[in-house]
Amino acid sequence: MPAVTVANPLALPRVPEPNPLTGTERPVVSVTTAPKGFEGEGFPVRRAFAGVDLRALDPFVHMDQMGEVEYAPGEPKGTPWHPHRGFETVTYMIDGEMAHSDSHGGGGLIGGGDTQWMTAGSGILHIETPPEHLVASGGLFHGIQLWVNLPRARKFAVPRYQDITSDRVALLSSADGGALVRVIAGEVGGHAGPGSTYTPITLVHATLAPGATLTLPWRPDFNALVYALGGAGTAGAERRPLRAGQLAVYGPGGALTVAADPKQDSRTTALDVFILGGEPIREPVAMYGPFVMNSRTELAQAFEDYQAGRLGSIPAAHAEVRAATPDAD
Repeated sequence: MPAVTVANPLALPRVPEPNPLTGTERPVVSVTTAPKGFEGEGFPVRRAFAGVDLRALDPFVHMDQMGEVEYAPGEPKGTPWHPHRGFETVTYMIDGEMAHSDSHGGGGLIGGGDTQWMTAGSGILHIETPPEHLVASGGLFHGIQLWVNLPRARKFAVPRYQDITSDRVALLSSADGGALVRVIAGEVGGHAGPGSTYTPITLVHATLAPGATLTLPWRPDFNALVYALGGAGTAGAERRPLRAGQLAVYGPGGALTVAADPKQDSRTTALDVFILGGEPIREPVAMYGPFVMNSRTELAQAFEDYQAGRLGSIPAAHAEVRAATPDAD
């Protein structure tokens, strides 16, 4: 069950109907299935963008669905210390908690429904770990980590954090009350989310009741992606089947539609989707491990700077925790 819910979605502001002059329905270009893997110290992920051309994803470059997994006591895992440069990481926790620390002395706890937005920019080291109480007790762990590219002019921006707590997320309802829409960043029909971005994007987490249909007005200059976190439904007016762990890439237009099947399984009871889009940067992308740059030369420089300690150093209080090799995510 997603952390941010409401008892009566009909009491929320409604998603406006798309403008008939600009709201041409976006067709579905492709539906792909995310392969399963492991990240960090061994927590399970699904690689949401695997097999999709970067040009269709721009300005996004990588996305993992973390979990959904029910840990036994002693099982929760995180990541070792690792570097980043040239992009922004967005960690959205749906269920469970994750603690983070960085080489600038920052840190905090990301709880269910919270978002941590880290602009790596010129370079930073950080670590993500389950809090001690969660390691002791076990429990549900489920979230998203998204990488948002930075344009060339912002690659060396000063690193910064945005901690977006669940109570700041904009909550909307579909016209019939069948869908709860959480706007994390950008805006939907004039309703803005709290995330502040260098690259114009919109991030939405929506939960659709069985049989519900959600049509969102969507900026025509943005791309449009819908990833199914759980449940079953369809994408687009053409009703392409969409199942948990699948990504739908939409074509051009001013509106996008996703719908939940009338019957869901007993575990999910609804269709949960992560909807995202942004203004394409349309610059060369050179990406390897924890760095996203514009050229191989810049990648080599990033590795050299990391090895020379120019991306920061592990704070003394955490020095006993081993650092990752440079090719870790």
